[in-house]
Amino acid sequence: MDTEGVRLFVRAADRLNISAAGRELGLAPAVASARLSKLENQLGADLLHRSTRKVSLSMEGEEFLPFAREILAQEDAARAALGHGSSEITGTLRFAASSTFAQMYVAPILPEFLERYPGVNLELKLSDTQMNLIEGGYDLALRNYAIEDSSLRARKLADDKRILCASPDYLAARGAVDTPADLAQHQLLVFAGSRARKLLSLEGEIVGSFPPEGAPGRIVCDDGASMRIATRAGVGIAMNSRWSVHAELANGSLVRVLPDFELEDRSAIWLVYPKSNVLTAKVRVLIDFLVEKIGDPPVWEQ
Repeated sequence: MDTEGVRLFVRAADRLNISAAGRELGLAPAVASARLSKLENQLGADLLHRSTRKVSLSMEGEEFLPFAREILAQEDAARAALGHGSSEITGTLRFAASSTFAQMYVAPILPEFLERYPGVNLELKLSDTQMNLIEGGYDLALRNYAIEDSSLRARKLADDKRILCASPDYLAARGAVDTPADLAQHQLLVFAGSRARKLLSLEGEIVGSFPPEGAPGRIVCDDGASMRIATRAGVGIAMNSRWSVHAELANGSLVRVLPDFELEDRSAIWLVYPKSNVLTAKVRVLIDFLVEKIGDPPVWEQ
């Protein structure tokens, strides 16, 4: 297989522009088009739909794209192992993360990363809704839950302790929460798609859950930042990650609810990548950088 043709296809797929992808590789538009056609003939499939107005991925192209990225990663790793690769770390890294976490902790440190690794470009996919890492063709993702997918490898960044909290104004208006049973009488904010967590006493006894059984929540939201803002504004009681609300707890705009009880949760913040992928230099340096700047111990616990 023509790996340079594969490289051209990946760039064309990312940009949806064959001519622009060809120029980046020093190819004239006619040459780039011919090389892609040759690759398609080798594979026996049309990878791109071409028209006079636009270029789009075919179904076969979408299926082949993650494998194409893997082919290039394997080639680069092999060349580096034989001493043929550049000592400079280069390439585009596709990184997926929670938008809330990225706004607070990743975006502010990007200038330092880009200065440290001037040959690395970042393509960020930021959403609090989880996407499929392999199907999306991502090199690395940040996820905050218990990793169960056997097709992924992961490095732990930090624990993700969850707590219940509310604004002092809300509690003053609606009444204190003294026992887990009191939760059923309050307005609750619940993250979309999240499961109920058991509430444990300090002795480890199960004494309830959040949200309580039969009380799914007055407000369901799929954005962590909006949940934090709504909780601070007095909408109700919410379960939040400590990393999300530590500043509000420190300045008193939020207070813990039921501080003598713990939520049963083994979630952590993980940096994950497909098991089939070679851990390329660009991925390794981003993992190390995030651990250095955010974790061990996490900045919100310092």
